[in-house]
Amino acid sequence: MLRVTVMHSPAPREVREQVLQLAKGATVADALRACGLELAEGEAVGVWGRKAEPTQLLRDRDRVEIARPLRVDPKLARRERFQRQGSRAAGLFAQRRPGAKPGY
Repeated sequence: MLRVTVMHSPAPREVREQVLQLAKGATVADALRACGLELAEGEAVGVWGRKAEPTQLLRDRDRVEIARPLRVDPKLARRERFQRQGSRAAGLFAQRRPGAKPGY
């Protein structure tokens, strides 16, 4: 028997974890089926953070992760957040020590 953990996030800031006992030779698709989950359009599946195909064989203590599609490009979101906060309130040098030189 294999012990496999399936992680998925049905909504932002909500994560669900299910621990399964599967027979040896089980695949990623078998783990999803055992949880009652199906891959929706745009969702990706991975094992320990690496992209995996549904036909990939699982090993004991593997973690299967389902990733929702991005709604916003991360680079664009960061740019917009930086513009809202202003250059003094964001970034690497926003919290300087008192009396420190600029940029340190």
